[in-house]
Amino acid sequence: QVQLVESGGGLVQAGGSLRLSCAASGRTLSSYGMGWFRQAPGKEREFVAVISSGGGITYYADSVKGRFTISRDNAKNTVYLQMNSLKPEDTALYYCATKRVFAAVRVTSTYDYWGQGTQVTVSS
Repeated sequence: QVQLVESGGGLVQAGGSLRLSCAASGRTLSSYGMGWFRQAPGKEREFVAVISSGGGITYYADSVKGRFTISRDNAKNTVYLQMNSLKPEDTALYYCATKRVFAAVRVTSTYDYWGQGTQVTVSS
């Protein structure tokens, strides 16, 4: 059993930055790939970024490439999402999730444990 808690969300102006954290308890994250997803009102949950268990492989949604960076610190049992040059379209509830098998990384149903989410709101 893994418990995930996201933090770091908030209200920022367009062009600003936020750093989201996903802290785990109950089990080490070192054997899991970790993904970030987001869901805006009226929209389906969408893939944002993913990182392999050792941190050597990352993938990003086209909409965030060059602006967001996913990273992990397995010693701290924490995964991060650095978000720069934020746009109003980035407004959403952001979730982190674990992934045992690093395949089909954009498919929501392939992830195992989910946090409760942290809200990011970007004003224009």
